[in-house]
Amino acid sequence: MISLAEKIPRSNVSAYVKKYIQLCIGAVIASLGLELFLIPNEVIDGGVVGLSIMAQYVTGLPLGVFLVLFNIPFLRLARIQIGKDFVVATIVAIIFLSIWSEVVGQYPPVTNDPFLAAVFGGIIDGFGVGLIMRAGGSLDGTEIVAIIVDKKTIWSVGEVVMFINLFILSGAGLLFGWDKAMYSLFAYFVISKMIDVVIKGLDEMYAVMIVSNVPYELTDELNTKLGRGVTLLHGEGGYTRQSKEILYCVVTRLEVDKLKRIVHGMDEHAFITIYPVNDIVGGRFKKSGH
Repeated sequence: MISLAEKIPRSNVSAYVKKYIQLCIGAVIASLGLELFLIPNEVIDGGVVGLSIMAQYVTGLPLGVFLVLFNIPFLRLARIQIGKDFVVATIVAIIFLSIWSEVVGQYPPVTNDPFLAAVFGGIIDGFGVGLIMRAGGSLDGTEIVAIIVDKKTIWSVGEVVMFINLFILSGAGLLFGWDKAMYSLFAYFVISKMIDVVIKGLDEMYAVMIVSNVPYELTDELNTKLGRGVTLLHGEGGYTRQSKEILYCVVTRLEVDKLKRIVHGMDEHAFITIYPVNDIVGGRFKKSGH
């Protein structure tokens, strides 16, 4: 009889182990941000976590109880809309966050200043949640609802999430006071930005298109000074009808200013467009430039 370990390729086993270790680490870090900063200062996150914090405050029951209860209907939807892997990863993250929230909650808060709690609690919580999301899980089922609403209405995912969180933060204002609601709104902003940093990385990628009168010289210069590959596209001016070579390359956020200096140093009339890239598959692109 072939064992389960023999059926699963070793590379897949390694990937699964890494994934669930990352989920657990993310949950531990998120619990530190919540229990040592946000919750003791009555500053909440958005989504299901925010609802759970308010329910914990009203009832005195553990945070994990409400994380599980409030996420159950969303997980049923996620099983249909997103898939089993996401549901399993989310359940693991919720369980670990619930356990570690109980453990960390036994310790005194790091600060009693709501502003400091919003800043540093938001950074720590956002970092933990970002790790969970990079590993394919989530702590917030409201995004699943937003995805479904987006498919059936004119509202975007971002608009639905914003509306839900405004409703939750309004509840925080009624429960904790409006000053705490404003701190919570600030914390939510910090958490969102930190999640973006963790998911996208500090080296965000940008695609650049350059229309220049010296395309070949620029290509050599970008190859030499940035170490980036450049693709030449053949175009035609819409007004002049003259043939033009368009340079296309991908750089990191930290390389954008250097690229502009290189281009305008060789052709001050060059036309440059820059736009963010969500992901790159294939090729030889590396985030660290030369």
